[in-house]
Amino acid sequence: MQTFIQGITDRVTTKKGMWTTLSAWLIIAMLLAVFAPSVRDYEVSNIAPLPDDAKSVIAQKKVDHYFKDSDGIPAILVFQAPDGQVSLTDLTNLLDQVQSAKINGVQQVVSLSSLPPQATAGFFSADQSTALIPLNFDSSLETKDIKKAIAEITKITKETTKLKLYVTGPAGIATDTLDLFSRADLVLIFSTVGLILILLIVIYRSPLLALIPLLAAAFVYEVVSQTLGLMGKAGLVMTSQTISIMSILLFAAVIDYSLFVFSRYREELKMYENKYDAMREAMRETGMPVFFSGGTVLAAMLVLFFAKSGDYHNFAPTFATTMLIIMLASITLVPALFTLFGRKSFWPKVPKVGDAAVNHHSLWSKVGRLVAKKPGVSVAVIGIFLLLAASNILNLKYEFDTMKSFPKDMPSRLGYEILGKKFEKGNLAPTTVLFESKNTLTLEQQNKLQSTLSEQPLVSSVRINGKTADQKVINYSLTFKGNPYSTTTIDALEKIIEDAGKITKDSSLDGKLYFAGETATKVDDRSTNNRDVIIIVLFETILIFAMLIILTRSFKMPIYMMGTILISFLAALGLGIYLTSLFFDISTVSDRVPLYAFVFLVALGIDYNIMLISRFQEEQKTHSVKEAVEIAVASTGGVISSAGVILAATFAVLMTQPIQLLFVFGFIVAVGILLDTFLIRGVLLPGLIMLIEKNKTVMESK
Repeated sequence: MQTFIQGITDRVTTKKGMWTTLSAWLIIAMLLAVFAPSVRDYEVSNIAPLPDDAKSVIAQKKVDHYFKDSDGIPAILVFQAPDGQVSLTDLTNLLDQVQSAKINGVQQVVSLSSLPPQATAGFFSADQSTALIPLNFDSSLETKDIKKAIAEITKITKETTKLKLYVTGPAGIATDTLDLFSRADLVLIFSTVGLILILLIVIYRSPLLALIPLLAAAFVYEVVSQTLGLMGKAGLVMTSQTISIMSILLFAAVIDYSLFVFSRYREELKMYENKYDAMREAMRETGMPVFFSGGTVLAAMLVLFFAKSGDYHNFAPTFATTMLIIMLASITLVPALFTLFGRKSFWPKVPKVGDAAVNHHSLWSKVGRLVAKKPGVSVAVIGIFLLLAASNILNLKYEFDTMKSFPKDMPSRLGYEILGKKFEKGNLAPTTVLFESKNTLTLEQQNKLQSTLSEQPLVSSVRINGKTADQKVINYSLTFKGNPYSTTTIDALEKIIEDAGKITKDSSLDGKLYFAGETATKVDDRSTNNRDVIIIVLFETILIFAMLIILTRSFKMPIYMMGTILISFLAALGLGIYLTSLFFDISTVSDRVPLYAFVFLVALGIDYNIMLISRFQEEQKTHSVKEAVEIAVASTGGVISSAGVILAATFAVLMTQPIQLLFVFGFIVAVGILLDTFLIRGVLLPGLIMLIEKNKTVMESK
């Protein structure tokens, strides 16, 4: 592999190779821009989170099979009177007009005029100020088509009544999410580019050093976007959330690898007059570590293919493709661009032949000497801090109510919260219980099962929602007393599902119970997520550890590297949870956050360890362990700390996104990267190397 990469970089760093490389990237980018679709043409607001064999998915398929009317994308129309009460007459006329308008995709609308008074009462709140009307959209509709349908319903409402309409439920959430991300995309890209540009200029005080990495990122972004567009055209489904994180990953990784390349290039320009020779030597030492760093991130993303959850599985092809293109760019496009500009890249502080390669009076030179002198104290102090931070994960509390992740002024969230205040919380998302019997059920048997279900813990009510013509399949609507998304309710339903066999036996029935709906989905989602966390953490740790053994040609060194990264992740999670609660009043997080953070912190954090260890091993060939540690920390400290600050700031840009999950994820990753940059890579890992490798050297000399 090293010979292969060196062969590529040797060709790229010649004059002919430089122009060939730049021309190839330009032509590819232009062809893709003209002939390939954009990834944005194929993004969706969400995907099925569960595999086909999940119990709630199987249950929903059963419901759709036996009761055709339930097949569709559900929405809840929440009508509220600004003052006074919702008029039954006005609402009836409104719904009749919606029905007669024959809006595309709208299935049967409830006809209040055909229902008895006791039935219509269930659609109104106790104070009559609010009414809820369930509605289904055709399941074949795209989100943009649902948005048009909702706009037509809203228009009819405004023209015929004074009622305020909020559309919530899966359909309303999907359209609102589409709006949120369409506005947030530009904010994300411009914020990322602007922040990186400012930080590069402030840190390096060189306009070209700021622009060249961004120019490389722009080329890569175009190629990645259009490549993913082609994959989308071929059938790959990508969510808005996945594409947003992909953009951050792309800019972060390209900038990181650019900094590693130009840092070593600057050193070599102090040794070689010819800019091509300098870049060739720079890439001989950094090409393999940079490419391998990208490889660890790629490997981490490929591990996500083992996940069952749709969210994680959706990341795998998108992020893996992105990283593969970034890896190629890091050993071709990036060195070619820096070689093109040569010494001018560093203006006004142009490196000259004969300048000192390492500044022995820099902050990181002093840190390197301190750690090498007192490694035990350094490791103990940082280790205690990290363990204390990691201990806060015991206070981690998960939030399963997706709506709380959205902005407070989002229409679907407003409608959802109005329902929670005006109706029994369980009505927000009743659970569908389907009983499939082998024999025809008598009315007494149906009522007996209904009674048994009603007696289960936290159940508020159970009503028969439908029956098949042969009376063998009964559809019950089960409502819980509390919020259907609360942990307590999820636990209660999970217990009911586990006791399903006993429930049918107590009712003297021969058949099987199926549970569908939001709470049932959360039960499966939680268990699937717990399974994915174990699998992905285990596989990713083993895979990256194996790759580090190949890179370092050592077994002990990867243990230090992986060990420090894992404790860094735990500390980042614990500290991040504490700080989000302290500064942002966020006391619960999505159960997706820990695994999101693990994948990125381990994959990206190991990059810095690779750069440090690679330099240490290079220097150890001609220096003692103590001197090699000092040189490695001094030489890589500046570039890694600046790269870390930029990487952390880039992920912090996710805090501009309107989804709380992305906000918390971006913040925790930013915290973790800063911990890794300044404490792990700067102090803890060098200290461990000193303690273990120095003792090893002493023992060998004896």
